[in-house]
Amino acid sequence: MVRTRGLGRALGQVTRRGVGRGDHDDSGDAPQRRRPTASARRQRVVVTADHVDESVIPDPDVQDDPMEAPATVEDIPAGAGAEAAEDQPQRMRITLLAAYRRERYLYYLFLERPELRLSSHGRKVHSLGRPIPAIEGLIAGTGLSPLIACSVDTGDRGLLSAFVERWHRETSSFHLPVGELTITLDDVSSLLHLPVIGNFHAFEPLHVDDAVQMLVDLLMVSPESARAKIVQCRGPYVRLQWVREVYQRRCQTVHWTAAARAYLLHLLGCTLFANKSATNAHVVYLEALRDLSMTERYAWGVAALVHMYDQLNDASMSHSRQLGGYITLLQCWIYEHFPSVAESTADQDYDEASPRACRWIVTKKTVKSIRTPSYRERLD
Repeated sequence: MVRTRGLGRALGQVTRRGVGRGDHDDSGDAPQRRRPTASARRQRVVVTADHVDESVIPDPDVQDDPMEAPATVEDIPAGAGAEAAEDQPQRMRITLLAAYRRERYLYYLFLERPELRLSSHGRKVHSLGRPIPAIEGLIAGTGLSPLIACSVDTGDRGLLSAFVERWHRETSSFHLPVGELTITLDDVSSLLHLPVIGNFHAFEPLHVDDAVQMLVDLLMVSPESARAKIVQCRGPYVRLQWVREVYQRRCQTVHWTAAARAYLLHLLGCTLFANKSATNAHVVYLEALRDLSMTERYAWGVAALVHMYDQLNDASMSHSRQLGGYITLLQCWIYEHFPSVAESTADQDYDEASPRACRWIVTKKTVKSIRTPSYRERLD
């Protein structure tokens, strides 16, 4: 879904420019032009430039004249109203992209931000290991078992930071010298082997009392224990360590369905729906695991992509210092499509029938200590 935040503001600016202007010239034979202001001249340069250079940076000695009328963007004939209306979205898009390029250029020059902190849970997934044979069939039936082997151990901070800096919230895409690129459902399907066609589950906001009851009903824990863990996390969350302990206890008491739900909640909290806390999982995802026979019908690939987009939107803000979400999805997508930018190590024993994310060996030994400025140069 392409987000339209800010489009209304841009639309207002475009429409207001042609409102309330009378032609005070007696001749009226030709459209009258007004001398453009300094801001309008700079705006015209930004719109037409493919790559912003230093000449676009505002000159502090050039001030806008407050008494001067705004410049006309373009002269539209009287009979071209329909065509102008059709072209308006394109002009708005050009304005947004030009403003984005200029903003990012100034950002690179003067406001270089530190590298983002990453929350990669690959070690947690690998430490828990594969499910015990008694519930392996239940896990495989949900369609989520490919996630067990996909997760990378180490995130490349410099690489991901360089890409996040080029993420544009308005278009949900990375703005690169070759054009606009983004992660697609086809990428999710090939990288993770998750279903991208199916039902959608609406995860509604969860009250603390509902979260407690859900833990009691689906994980078979005591109300006192469930409430204590939720209070500890200050919301409808539970610690991943506690979920692992519940999984082991349910296996010991031979409650296989509850054990499978605990395993899957831990898996989802470490992969598709990882958050910035690096320790907690949201209880609301248990609702999709209530009936395990229905879980495979959900389009998990779509949910993973939506969550990744939301995390990229948050991380692209100048005040953000951390990237949440499934780090494996973004990092392996870069490995697949940008081999000249990222230095990656491929597994020689990779099975082509496995998810493409399993092709890459990503550990502390294989991830190069390359800083963000070097990756910026490679992208440029």
